[in-house]
Amino acid sequence: MPYRKTPIVSGEIYHVFNRSIARQHIFLNQRDYQRAIETIDFYRYRKLPLRFSHFNRLALEQKQEFINNHMRDSKPMLEIFAYCIMPNHIHFLLRQILDHSISDFMRNFQHSYSKYFNTKRERTGSLFQSMFKAVRVESDEQLLHVSRYIHLNPVTAYIIKIDDLIHYPWCSFKDYIESFDNSLVNTKVIMEYFKSQEEYKKFVFDQVKYQKSLVKIEHLLLE
Repeated sequence: MPYRKTPIVSGEIYHVFNRSIARQHIFLNQRDYQRAIETIDFYRYRKLPLRFSHFNRLALEQKQEFINNHMRDSKPMLEIFAYCIMPNHIHFLLRQILDHSISDFMRNFQHSYSKYFNTKRERTGSLFQSMFKAVRVESDEQLLHVSRYIHLNPVTAYIIKIDDLIHYPWCSFKDYIESFDNSLVNTKVIMEYFKSQEEYKKFVFDQVKYQKSLVKIEHLLLE
């Protein structure tokens, strides 16, 4: 990846975004989206001895052995607070834990998914724009508004209606509203500001008509 003038600092939270070359659709079906989720989950960890493409070809028993030996007791190198995968771009709300981990994560994810996509479609060349964008979240208020902005992406792009947002499987909104254990997304930091899941849902739904004009995160909207 090209050199980034402003370093990404460990301990800080960032809105991270990248889109496809020429805004072409790069997530075309359910398998593509699922592959992206699996790749994200895998590359949260640093210095794994296998690439995801190799891990994915292992037999089920070998996969479980690899998870037990290399991932189960390991701490991720970054925290994912929110994500949303769209047809031609992807959003994350991330806290960097280890130095360079966001850059490593994005590089590994983009490289791995691009190889999968290009092989499947008999395509060559870059898939993502080379330099992802990362904007530091500077306050608690911005943290909440950026989480809402990310979660509302499928609605404001007219992919789904607001009432169907909880059922959009390629976005972390469901993790905030449904009660189940998901190690991929850390919901605790944002949910500390809300009394209930219903209150967070109302916080998100109340701004659907004004998503693109939210003054409080205007400088964070990476579109």
